[in-house]
Amino acid sequence: MSAVDTAPPVTAFLLIKTMPEWLAMTPHERVHALDTEIMSAVKAKTTGVRSRFYDTEFYSARVTDVWVWEADDHNAYQLLIDALRETPFWDRYFEVVDILVGTENGYARTYDVAPVATVST
Repeated sequence: MSAVDTAPPVTAFLLIKTMPEWLAMTPHERVHALDTEIMSAVKAKTTGVRSRFYDTEFYSARVTDVWVWEADDHNAYQLLIDALRETPFWDRYFEVVDILVGTENGYARTYDVAPVATVST
C-alpha cells in the first residue's frame, strides 16, 4: 500500500467544559496537573496522536474549550480515549460535553473528487 492509499488520520473534537476542581487551581497548578497527570498518561499509553487546544469560554456558554486530537488510526484514537478516561481530566477536571470524530475530506476520497471545502488564499 502506498502513502497515497493509506487511511487518513482520525480527527476528534472533544468539546469540554471546565469543572470547579480545575478552576480552583492556579494557572501554574493547572499546567503542572495537565503535564504530570494527563499528558504523561497519554504519552505512556499511546503513539501516533497529536493535539491542539482551543479556548472558547469567551464565545460559548456550552463549552469552555475544544481539544482537537488527531490519531494515525482508529486504534490509536481508542487508546487515547482510554488513557484520558483513566486520568482526572475525565469528569473531574473537565466535563466531556460531546465528541465529534471524522476524517478530513472523507467525501473526496469516497467519490474520488478534489476537496471542495479546502481553501488557501
